[in-house]
Amino acid sequence: MLHVLKDQEIAMLRTELEMLMGERQTLLRITGAAAAFVAELDAHDLPEGTLEAAEMLAECINAAPEETMRDALEIVKAEVVEA
Repeated sequence: MLHVLKDQEIAMLRTELEMLMGERQTLLRITGAAAAFVAELDAHDLPEGTLEAAEMLAECINAAPEETMRDALEIVKAEVVEA
């Protein structure tokens, strides 16, 4: 009985881990696309409300760990030219 419960727990944990890894891939794809989008924006051409939203997005992206951003950009195959 104990062995069966342990196997069930392992299966549940495996399922949960697979779900979390899938969600991570989706979030990395979103983050990479957002980073590529922000990199292409010209702040001078944006309306005030849009500029504030873009700045908020840029701050969130800048707060992400460097390794996470590398993964995110690699997923979307984006290249950001460093200024």
